[in-house]
Amino acid sequence: MKFRATLIGFTAILMWSFLALFTAASGKMPPFQLSAVCFAIGSIPGLVVLSLDPSRLALLKQPAKVWITGISGLFGYHFLYFTALRNAPAVEAGLIAYLWPLLIVVGSALLPGERLRWYHVAGALAGLCGTFLIVSRNGIDFNGAYAIGYAAAFLCAFTWSGYSLLTRRFDAVSTDVVTGFCLATSMLSLFCHLGLETTVWPETVFEWVAVAGLGLFPVGAAFYAWDYGVKSGDIQILGAASYAAPLLSTLILVLFGFAEPSWRIALACLLVTGGAVLAAQEMFRRKIPAQSAAAE
Repeated sequence: MKFRATLIGFTAILMWSFLALFTAASGKMPPFQLSAVCFAIGSIPGLVVLSLDPSRLALLKQPAKVWITGISGLFGYHFLYFTALRNAPAVEAGLIAYLWPLLIVVGSALLPGERLRWYHVAGALAGLCGTFLIVSRNGIDFNGAYAIGYAAAFLCAFTWSGYSLLTRRFDAVSTDVVTGFCLATSMLSLFCHLGLETTVWPETVFEWVAVAGLGLFPVGAAFYAWDYGVKSGDIQILGAASYAAPLLSTLILVLFGFAEPSWRIALACLLVTGGAVLAAQEMFRRKIPAQSAAAE
């Protein structure tokens, strides 16, 4: 059960790795408008499930703290991330924001029934180093003039890690509520778009397909899978494995001609993969004896 849930959680990381490719192919739609459209699309699978089984609507009746946590996590993360990118260089802001997997691994020590081991932290740090190689390929330079952007990026990292850890504490809450989180995030993003941006729509069918892909997978199904994974799977392994997202994203961009291969990517592969395997060693040890016992 836990192994299966962890694998489902990892599919969210795989879907997030397509975020950069779909975003690059989606045209020039401003970020809050893109967020509003994509989260609206992302809510469709959940709405379909609820329409097919109306009895599941009762599962949406949750305490206010559940809704506050979910909406703050999804909308808060994207609001702070976009704010960071508006007020600081993308490389430095992205690197700071990607502290969230490490924060999840370390913060998991506060969760009931979880034990933080050295290999969890070591695996997450290896992944962070791999991510540093990816995002700093053109150099990195922290400048005090971008303090607001850096602060937003830090808050971004704490927001998503906090959301993921608190979600684990709401393990009895059905993943159906993610549908409501997506709808609320879409509406709040729309308000931000109307107040801060100029509307720009995709110009080609290809761009619309990219937007639909974003909404259905990285900004849709991924959040349902992540919710189930962190609630029922191994959150420490998922935290460390999350560093695979920027690496896989870069490999996908290379594959589709949006980026060039380099030694940095090769070394990052070793660090991220090695870190994930190191962090997951306990799960593998548990699974192997279980398979041996079943064979006997």
